[in-house]
Amino acid sequence: MSSTGGDGTAANGSPPLQGPPAQHASEAVPADGSPAERLGYRGPTACSASGITYRQLDYWARTGLVEPSIRAAYGSGSQRLYSFRDVVVLKIVKRLLDTGVSLQNIRTAVEHLRSRGRTDLARMTLMSDGATVYECSSPDDVVDLLQGGQGVFGIAVGVVWKDVEGALSELHAEHVDTGETIVRDHPEDELARRRGNRAG
Repeated sequence: MSSTGGDGTAANGSPPLQGPPAQHASEAVPADGSPAERLGYRGPTACSASGITYRQLDYWARTGLVEPSIRAAYGSGSQRLYSFRDVVVLKIVKRLLDTGVSLQNIRTAVEHLRSRGRTDLARMTLMSDGATVYECSSPDDVVDLLQGGQGVFGIAVGVVWKDVEGALSELHAEHVDTGETIVRDHPEDELARRRGNRAG
């Protein structure tokens, strides 16, 4: 179990989370080479899948809280391109902010999340008492944290991962290599087509 913020230690004395140096869009490397990692998502799609506003997305990118790992916006008319992992991190950041975790602790948590592999993320639960963020990677870690009188809420990163995966499966994507847009059928689009067929 690891932690960010607060007094710097978890119930079992673990030191604060330490993230790697910030990774810039030009240095990004796909995490596992899976097809999802070779797709990018433009701002509006990332917002829709993560439940944030475009204003939040833009602010977080400009302040370096969550920068797109595939392509940053350079000048007028260019668009940011977010990876699948970026969208997962966006959704987690929103949940942490909504529960009152400090921006400093969120920044450290973001660096920590970006440094972890897909398997680690799938098993990870982030717990917080509002001041400190703890990583729990086993049920025993969660129990230890709760028995120590800490931890008010938890975010199962694997569940967030699956939620984002489901949301993005219905939204447009872009091939990172070719720039080709992948237009996916959205269930609401099908309903609109059926209504149109009945009316016409």
